[in-house]
Amino acid sequence: MPEPTKKAGSAFTKKPKTLEVVAGSTAEFLAETAKADAKVKWQRDGKDIQTNEKYIIKAEGTQHMLIVNSAIKEDDVVYAVISGTSKVKFELKVKEEGGKEQTPASQESPQKTAPPPRVWSSGEGSAEEAEKHNDSKQSTLFTEKPQSGTVTVGDDITFVAKVEAKDLLRKPNIKWFKGKWMDLASKAGKHLQLKETFDRLSRTYTFEMNIIKAKENYTGNYRCEVTWKDKFDSCTFDLEVIEAPEVAQIDIRAAFKRRSAAVSSTEGQDDAGELDFSGLLKKREVKQEETEPDVDVWELLKKAQPHEYEKIAFEYGITDLRGLLKRLKRMKKVEKKSAAFAKVLDPAYQVDKGEKIKFVVDLADPTVELKWYRNGQEIRPGGRFIFEHKGTQRMLTIKNCSMADDAAYQVVAGDEKCSTELFVKEPPVLISRELEDLNELVGERVQLECEVSEENANVKWYKNGIEISNSNKYRIKAEGTKHYLIIPEATKADSGSYSVKTTGGQSTGVLKVDLKPLKILQNLSDQIVRSGKEGVFQCELSEASITGKWYKNGQLVTPSEHVKISHRGKVHKLIIDKVAMDDDGDYTFIPEGYSTQLSANLRMIDAPKLHLDNIPKPPENFITVVAGNKLRVEIPVTGEPAPRIVWMKGEKVILDTGSRVKAESFPDHTSLTIESAEKDDSGTYNIVVQNEAGEDTAQLKIKVVDAPDPPAPPVVSDVGGDYCTMTWNPPDYDGSSPILGYIIERKKKQSSRWMRLNFDLTKDLVFEPKNMIEGISYEVRVFAVNAIGMSKPSEPSKSFVPLAPTSEPTLLVCDGVTDSTVSLKWRPPERIGAAGLDGYAIEYCFEGTDEWIRSNDELIEPTKYTITGLPTGKKIQVRVKAVNAAGESLPNTISQSILVREVVEPPKIRLPRQLKQTFIRKVGEVVNLLIPFQGKPRPKVIWKKDGEPLDLTKVSIRNTESDTVIFIRKAERSHSGRYELIVQVENLEDKARLDIQIVEKPQPPLVVKIMDVWDGNVELAWNPPKDNGNAEIVGYTIQKADKKTMEWYTIVEHYHRTNCVITDLIVGNEYFFRVFSENMCGLSDDATRTKDAALIRKEGLALKTPKYNEYDFTEAPKFTHPLIDTIAVAGYNATLNCSVRGNPKPKIFWAKNRIQIEGDPRYRMFCNQGVCTLEIRKPCPYDGGLYTCKAINTLGQAEVDCKMEVKGGFTFQELLIQGVPLSIIDSYIGSQNFG
Repeated sequence: MPEPTKKAGSAFTKKPKTLEVVAGSTAEFLAETAKADAKVKWQRDGKDIQTNEKYIIKAEGTQHMLIVNSAIKEDDVVYAVISGTSKVKFELKVKEEGGKEQTPASQESPQKTAPPPRVWSSGEGSAEEAEKHNDSKQSTLFTEKPQSGTVTVGDDITFVAKVEAKDLLRKPNIKWFKGKWMDLASKAGKHLQLKETFDRLSRTYTFEMNIIKAKENYTGNYRCEVTWKDKFDSCTFDLEVIEAPEVAQIDIRAAFKRRSAAVSSTEGQDDAGELDFSGLLKKREVKQEETEPDVDVWELLKKAQPHEYEKIAFEYGITDLRGLLKRLKRMKKVEKKSAAFAKVLDPAYQVDKGEKIKFVVDLADPTVELKWYRNGQEIRPGGRFIFEHKGTQRMLTIKNCSMADDAAYQVVAGDEKCSTELFVKEPPVLISRELEDLNELVGERVQLECEVSEENANVKWYKNGIEISNSNKYRIKAEGTKHYLIIPEATKADSGSYSVKTTGGQSTGVLKVDLKPLKILQNLSDQIVRSGKEGVFQCELSEASITGKWYKNGQLVTPSEHVKISHRGKVHKLIIDKVAMDDDGDYTFIPEGYSTQLSANLRMIDAPKLHLDNIPKPPENFITVVAGNKLRVEIPVTGEPAPRIVWMKGEKVILDTGSRVKAESFPDHTSLTIESAEKDDSGTYNIVVQNEAGEDTAQLKIKVVDAPDPPAPPVVSDVGGDYCTMTWNPPDYDGSSPILGYIIERKKKQSSRWMRLNFDLTKDLVFEPKNMIEGISYEVRVFAVNAIGMSKPSEPSKSFVPLAPTSEPTLLVCDGVTDSTVSLKWRPPERIGAAGLDGYAIEYCFEGTDEWIRSNDELIEPTKYTITGLPTGKKIQVRVKAVNAAGESLPNTISQSILVREVVEPPKIRLPRQLKQTFIRKVGEVVNLLIPFQGKPRPKVIWKKDGEPLDLTKVSIRNTESDTVIFIRKAERSHSGRYELIVQVENLEDKARLDIQIVEKPQPPLVVKIMDVWDGNVELAWNPPKDNGNAEIVGYTIQKADKKTMEWYTIVEHYHRTNCVITDLIVGNEYFFRVFSENMCGLSDDATRTKDAALIRKEGLALKTPKYNEYDFTEAPKFTHPLIDTIAVAGYNATLNCSVRGNPKPKIFWAKNRIQIEGDPRYRMFCNQGVCTLEIRKPCPYDGGLYTCKAINTLGQAEVDCKMEVKGGFTFQELLIQGVPLSIIDSYIGSQNFG
């Protein structure tokens, strides 16, 4: 079966199930987790449940319990239990208690008064019982529907559906679904197989869904749908997958005990609780105090007589006798042919209540004793039970069947028995007198009446399809077969369709409730009320019971502190407290249920008033406007009716027709508008408002302000390398507003783009711009800012150029000292600047004085200088300054005093690395070698070749104070040899040797001979060349040519030996061969050719076996490259390498401190082509020590050693604190001492 989604395993081994309990009882939910320490929380409608009197939460080991005390209807919600990522939802259904509760005696009695209702869930009960309680209508296509089933995890299960095809022209379409939407046809595969077959004899299609190796998440509801043209049929079934039960004895006494008396039951049901078969499906954890049953009760029940079942159940504590009998009946047993019965009872019988039923069995042995039982109790003849004999047939007739006869029946013949069940069906209750339609008036008593066929029948009343129960509004009464629905005081809302339903039918009647006629005794009247006074609307109707609603301008009026609504007797009032402008409008009263409307108008009058809440108060009662801007002042005006408004400035009235200044009036406010305000618009403005209720006046002051004038041009007083100092004077006119600060801008003289320098206003009249570029001409300007805005910019300052001296010279050192001079050298300043560098000034002073003497009268540009004319033996201090147009830089001074006296420095030759090996050049190439040296005074240089003075006619030599050059324009073979360089300073000298090798191409081999010819092979041999070109012969190149064409082809290159066998020659051809010599310069210019040609003959192919001298290649192990002492870094991999040869191939062993290394994952050992490697992974300090590599074969052995030291280790105390064992610490300390 395919899995829609991959889910992790549930944390619960047992999940709580939905319960149905009677109101007021206790409900218990049990959950079991896989782990004893799992954290579990319970939720109600998504909210966590805390332990209190209502809810009790318990946890014992893996079991977790939620107890709901005194269940009420509000507890009928969805609950959940959560552990980790697993969440299980379940419901608590609370049912109202109806009728009397069963007494304990009635619960224990085996007789039944009514058929017990079953509560079905996935995987419970048998297929027969499920069919009995299927309320769906009869199937139209299915002849056999798939039934619910239970399967163990890993087992297979098959669901079968059959469709009769007698009336079908072709095969119907069938679909299998899981849940509501998942079509299983697309999931067929390894775990799900769909099959279909057709039986031609019975004309029946059989469809099978086979689930293979079921998993826990296959549990759920499934649906099967079949269609053919316009016919459709479907059915649902459940699959429950349970865990595989452990092989253990089942305690059926615990399995058939009822859960709780709190589980809901129906009156007359003898099954007082829901059966819990989980004990038969899954073995729970057995506590130590529990013991397995000593007696196998199943075997006792199989062997016992039916009349002994009750006794066994009582003895072993089994309270659900009927459930036990059903389970026993469904147990698999071996079918064997009955010796006592020729025909047994049918599996089940059905009879209507009050009718009679006959059970018939046919005996194989008429002489056997026969007994009849009902629910395990023997039936005695008499009364309603009649026993009859007719040949071998035995009959039991039950007259006037009642609900108590709905039971399990058995007939026992000797040692054999057969069973059946009888279902008693109650007849439907019919309605003998239908409901009648009624027309009533509001407030009257209404009674609906009907009559049914039986007394004490269950009758339900409905209004417009909704069930009605006893309440303050409705009273339901029954007297014998008559049933009444009474409405004590009818209202308009009670009109509708009423129906009564029984098990045998229903009856419907229509009730119409009309209103009584309405008369208006006093109508509403219009009201005129002053502001703040009370307004009252009043009307009087003919009936005191009539209610109504008030509306204002069509909107419903609701009572509040401002509006009060009263109804006393026939009078209805609407009182408005402190009437305001919002209360104006049309008011209407509409009686409830009538179309009549009563209307009136409310009008409020009020004295005019100017509302100056948003106008500045004294002493700053003026309105400020910026010159050139538009000013619009709006003042709210109230008054009813709308007042007349007049604006004046002095004695001049401002009209609404003005072009730049005008006053306008509106219903709720007045406004003054000034377009492009001017300085003359400042002043006092008067406002007068009048209406029939009074007059109000007010004054406004308006002030026109402007931005300030620009400041005077700034003056730049001080200029540095990247800064300057500027000052300015404030503007002459501040715009009638205080100056808040200034904004400074600068720009390059040749640019038009100004850059702001201060983002915060500066209040000072001095500013220092910074971060300017040296050598660039700048200008600056200033803006003045007040509350109104920013002035125009001032005139730019005069242009200025920032310049700065350079930084001090760097790396000043003494380059040489003689008896009267001191040589200096230095590097240019790091920063020169835009002013450039004009030169350097050198100064010195004698030690012990502060007088600096200028050595150079004029500036010098070179970065070296020699101070002359100094007295011998004196100490001086020296400093150097850089000078440019901005002045002198800071000096750079040598920290130590210099003694004016020449110092002897021993000679030292610095031979370049490439000359420490043989220097090789080809004939004709240039040789130009520079060899530096040091020494003071100036050293003497001597060259020698092969111990003799160098012939300067063949080799050129050039010497300086610090180096010497040997130059050969065109190298020859005679220039090869060992050269010796000697550098002398007084009695001191230093020597260096270098080898120069001049090479050229070699001569060809001396003689090439054909030693032998056989088959297609030719053996050649030759002698090495007489002149190898002053270089080692690295190989030979062999070519062949057919005598016919004499075209040469290379057949072997870089051949090292002086004899060779040429193969794959063509039979019948004749070949010449030639050989070239090769050294590092290349092939020889000429080749030596064979004197005679080699003829490859066609006949007489004979093999001439050459004779070989056997050579013994065996050799004892010998290390060609030893191990080298190594220093490793702690935490980084280290490797030890060596190479060995030997034949047979030697075996390699590694040891540390003479102890062989084997089986340690920190060491990896490799051996490839004789190269042996030991890799130490992330060594620590105690991995240091003596490492040995030993090679052994049959001829002997050899070994090499090396020492390895690991840096970055720990002290003894640090190792001890980190918990390193003492044995390892000892080895570590020993390795450290060894190193």
